[in-house]
Parts: sequence; structure tokens; C-alpha cells
Amino acid sequence: MFSKLGVQLYTVRDFLSDEKDFAKTFEKLVSLGYTEAQTAGSGIENPAFAKAASESGLRIVGTHYDYGKIINDPEFTMELHRALGTTNVGIGGMPSEARKDYSCLMSFIEKFNTAAEVYAKNGFKLTYHNHSFEFVRINDNKTIMDYLAENLDKNNVSFVLDTCWVAHGGADVRYWIEKLSGRIDILHLKDIKACFDASGAVTQKYTEIGNGNIFWDGVLETAGKTGVCHYVVEQDSEWADGDPFKSLEISRRYLEKYIKA
Repeated sequence: MFSKLGVQLYTVRDFLSDEKDFAKTFEKLVSLGYTEAQTAGSGIENPAFAKAASESGLRIVGTHYDYGKIINDPEFTMELHRALGTTNVGIGGMPSEARKDYSCLMSFIEKFNTAAEVYAKNGFKLTYHNHSFEFVRINDNKTIMDYLAENLDKNNVSFVLDTCWVAHGGADVRYWIEKLSGRIDILHLKDIKACFDASGAVTQKYTEIGNGNIFWDGVLETAGKTGVCHYVVEQDSEWADGDPFKSLEISRRYLEKYIKA
């Protein structure tokens, strides 16, 4: 269903703490079968970061970058992303004030769209990554995610849809992939499982792809039909034996059947 598999580098954030870690970590990810990556901080303003990624064969396909810098310093932000080799300039979520009410949300959307026009004129696209709070209903029985889908600029802003957070928010993953057809540049492949906590109550935890409750056959079939560009594995925590690389290896093995030669 897809030919290249990516990784959200937040998964291995503890192994990207300084310049000496970059090459070693990237080479290990490539050895596990990951050839694309999305950043989330982790020293991307260090010129050695882009150099190490390129030399390892790991292509940067998008970022989660600082919202303030995206809005207030577009020239620096674009130059940084040129060095990284990607045109997808992203935020990991809206600022907290935008979540307060409908008017604050619409103000954020307007500001993001205005910035997106500037980036689009220079060949870039802004991207928005969801969590589960976007599925809270805030106005006219609509969710925050509804308003984002309806009002973010369809030409200049794309979505980084996170499968885990959609499910965590009580929404249907395939429905949202279809709803955002043609607007998802990056799909976060992240699994979630139901389990009991110490008190016996049901809770949810991150897990490796295929070990949770996401219906991957359906999700990946829908993604393939709707033009998803990049498939990026992420696991925030709860790694196998405490090792994120081991979890990434497990996820990669499960996804092997969906990867086209």
C-alpha cells in the first residue's frame, strides 16, 4: 500500500540529545527499515542534524516546529526547512489559548491561514497535527476538529493525522482519513490498546503497531485510496523492554505486509 516507511523522531528523542547522537541514531533507524522521518524538536536548528540525516539516507519529510517562530520569523523558519530538505512546516498542536473557546479557536485558524499564505508563496505548506482534545464539542455541537477541517486553508495547510489520538478522542479513524481526503501529507501510524490499571479500571496505553486496537487493514486501505503521502510510525512511550528501537522494529515487522517493493 505504500513504498516508504517513516518514523516520528519524537519516539527516539532521548537518543538525539546532542550532535554526537545524530548519525548513530539515524543509521540505526535506517537499519531497521525506516527511510523517512518527521522531526519534533531534537536539535533541528543544529546544522549537523540535517547533514547527519542526509548522509544516513534518512529523508526529512516534515517537522513539528515552534509555533511562535513559524508565525513571527518565517524567513528563518523557511531557511531552516530548506536545509532540512522538506517543504512541510508543522506544529504539533495549537497553542493552549486557542482551545479556550470558539472565538479563540477561530482567531488561531485565521492567524495560521494568514501565515500559510506567506509560506505557500515560497513553496512551503503549513501542517497541523491533532491530539484528542480536537474532538471535544465546543459550539453548535461541532468539534474543534470539525472547525479545523472546515476552515483551515485547503490549499496551503495540510493535516498530520494521528491515528492513536483520533481513536483516543472517540472518533473513527477511517472516517477522518476520508473526510480529509487529499489533505493528509503525513499519517501518524500509532497504535493504542485498552488495559487495566493497578486499581482494575480500564485505561489506554501506547503500544507497537498491531498490538493494539486500531484496525490497520481498514486504516491503510483508506489511506491508500485518499492520497496520503507519507506513513510515519510513532510511539510516545510504553516501549518494549523500555527500548524505543525495539518497539520500532516490532512495528516495522508488522507493517511489512503493507509495504510495496
